[in-house]
Amino acid sequence: MLADKQDAFGHEIYDYFKGEDRRPFTEIVERDDRYIDHSGGPAMYFSEYKKWPSFEKKAMRYARGRVLDIGCGAGRCSLYLQGKGMDVVGIDNSPLVIEVCKQRGLKDARVVSISEIGPGLGTFDTVIMMGNNFGLFGSFKGARRLLKKMEKITSPQARIIAETNDAYKTDNPDHLSYHQYNKQRGRMVGQVRIRVRYKKYITPYFDYLMVSREEMKNILEDTGWKVEKYIDSGNSLYIAIITKKKR
Repeated sequence: MLADKQDAFGHEIYDYFKGEDRRPFTEIVERDDRYIDHSGGPAMYFSEYKKWPSFEKKAMRYARGRVLDIGCGAGRCSLYLQGKGMDVVGIDNSPLVIEVCKQRGLKDARVVSISEIGPGLGTFDTVIMMGNNFGLFGSFKGARRLLKKMEKITSPQARIIAETNDAYKTDNPDHLSYHQYNKQRGRMVGQVRIRVRYKKYITPYFDYLMVSREEMKNILEDTGWKVEKYIDSGNSLYIAIITKKKR
């Protein structure tokens, strides 16, 4: 769980929800090579289904049964699926975004980080990692470790619906030089180390993982999972529908 002074994303979401800060870009993302950018802004975390990109709408058709929403943010996906009659548990390491989810009507929202998932949450039929949240796996080893944990808390026919970004699809020289920097350190090309700033709040640095389709397949090997289908966005983003391998 993030301490209040570390909860930059939570404060951004909470302020937007309360109408205290409606600027389009308020969150700054700082990479460990000193590269600085802004996020897409808080409004996207509150967007209604009708305004979602078509590839995200297609992905939601694969959700079924009891759902675990990892990194649920303001709860847009959780609330949509809950509205479809599904039993949804939304988790996030930000206490403030969980408070926003509760105030927006999510019945089961918990302050739990991805590293803390386990049997105490129960058993799930679908795990969703939308909003590029495959990145929360952090690293090759971290992804494999957590996928094995997910295998144990999901039903035999379970699915993971995970969105990521193919880091190779860029011509930005700063990103390309960071790719080389990662290779020199023995890290995956799309493994970025970042922290988030909002007003006076700053998160600790954390690893965030973006992968190609081939890299995703390599990560899944021997974890009990396999890619069933890719849903393309038309740009570097894509969603993988991941299913359990038959024993």
